[in-house]
Amino acid sequence: MASVAGRGATRSGHPPLERAVLQGFYRRMRAVAPAAVGAIERDRAGDPASPFADTACGRLVRSLDHDGLRALGMWAHHWCMRFYDDDTRAGLRLVREIAARTGLGWTADEVRWMLRESRAAGPAAPARFLLPAAAARELSPGALPPAELPPHEPAPDLAGEPAADRPPLTALVPRQRRG
Repeated sequence: MASVAGRGATRSGHPPLERAVLQGFYRRMRAVAPAAVGAIERDRAGDPASPFADTACGRLVRSLDHDGLRALGMWAHHWCMRFYDDDTRAGLRLVREIAARTGLGWTADEVRWMLRESRAAGPAAPARFLLPAAAARELSPGALPPAELPPHEPAPDLAGEPAADRPPLTALVPRQRRG
């Protein structure tokens, strides 16, 4: 589909990411997606008060190297922040846990991609900047132009809110895969 802003432009006005870079992101995310869907589904059916390390998502996180964790984070971020019409407490918990880890080796292109996903999700996804902001903090100064940096807004703490006061949570399974 052609952009209304012209060839090579994006809706955000920022230069597009190279096609090969995007294909690499999607290839890595497809590699972790089946395990992520299974782990999140098991955690949704389990005890939400379990320590993260004792959950299926916790076991999945322990099984991955830094590249795998970044791919898992990008996948969880994409689905949890983009499709926000299901209960995804387990997915949001996974995103928070990955955001809390340091030294994963995030790249500027990975952060740019997550920021674009976050901006596309809009305010209905309250934790949309949590992971990209954490990843951006790990980049060297100047790796992203100031216009691309995530907004400085506090990340919502959804864990302590009563269920009735929580904003709608985000979906974790692509709409195409729902029955």
